[in-house]
Amino acid sequence: MAGNAASRQGRAQAPQVQTTPGRPDAVHVAKYGNKKTTTADGVKFDSRAEARRWEYLCVQLRIGEISDLRRQVAYELVPSVKFADANRAKPAIRYIADFVYVEKGVDVIEDVKGVLTPEFKLKRHLMKALLGLEVRLTK
Repeated sequence: MAGNAASRQGRAQAPQVQTTPGRPDAVHVAKYGNKKTTTADGVKFDSRAEARRWEYLCVQLRIGEISDLRRQVAYELVPSVKFADANRAKPAIRYIADFVYVEKGVDVIEDVKGVLTPEFKLKRHLMKALLGLEVRLTK
C-alpha cells in the first residue's frame, strides 16, 4: 500500500472542474450529457431529445393524430410512509411521465430516455406491475 501511495504523489493530476451550487461562475456538466433546452414556444425541457419529441407531438396534436397532450404527469407508485424510528414521514414514490396523450382512443404514457437508468427501469416495472400501465420508451 505504501508503494501505491508514494507513486500517486509523484504523478501529475489532471485538472478537474469543480462546481459550487448557486455560484454564477460554476460550470455544470449534466450526468448523462443532456442539455436543458427551450422550444420556440417557450417550453423548457431537461434535454434536447425531450424538446424535439414535444415539438413532434405538438404537430401530431395539430393535425389530429393525437389528443389531450400533457407533460410531466405524476403517478403515485407507493404512498407516503412513516417509520416508527423517524421524525417525519417519507414521501410517496412517484413516477413522472414526460408525456401523456391519447392516440387512436388509447392512453399513451411516454418517456424520452437516452440512458436507461436503474431507477427508470424499476419505476417502469412498478408502473406495469402495480398500476397495470405500460410506459412507452422513445429515444
